[in-house]
Amino acid sequence: MDNVGIVVDDLDAAVAFFTELGMELEGTAEIEGLWADRTVGIDGVRSAIAMMRTPDGHSKLELTRFHAPTAIDSGPLAPPPNTLGLHRVMFAVDDIDATVARLRPHGAELLGDIAQYEDSYRLCNLRGPAGIIVALAEQLG
Repeated sequence: MDNVGIVVDDLDAAVAFFTELGMELEGTAEIEGLWADRTVGIDGVRSAIAMMRTPDGHSKLELTRFHAPTAIDSGPLAPPPNTLGLHRVMFAVDDIDATVARLRPHGAELLGDIAQYEDSYRLCNLRGPAGIIVALAEQLG
């Protein structure tokens, strides 16, 4: 897999959120033209993207803000975790409490609580940019 794409309404805020999570901005670009229209399947595509990379370089998120045509809302902005489609993106973190605290000023809201799974992990789901669910996992021991 090369990357996971997420459409956002505020590209700068999304970049700040994922930077705070430990990702690195690999680059930005303005996307438009016939090749973009044909790839996406929409005429008149004009968008800005930011490619975010995990510190180990193995995973990426492509954050996209559509200038044209305007992004559409396909349902509630904050769908529940059991909504069909892309469910969440999970990140391994060293300190889940500190990570949640750092993300709160960027709009992160816990969906439930931080919970422990056996003696293996502390886990949580939170709402991130554009209403997506971001899961965090802290391995114990």
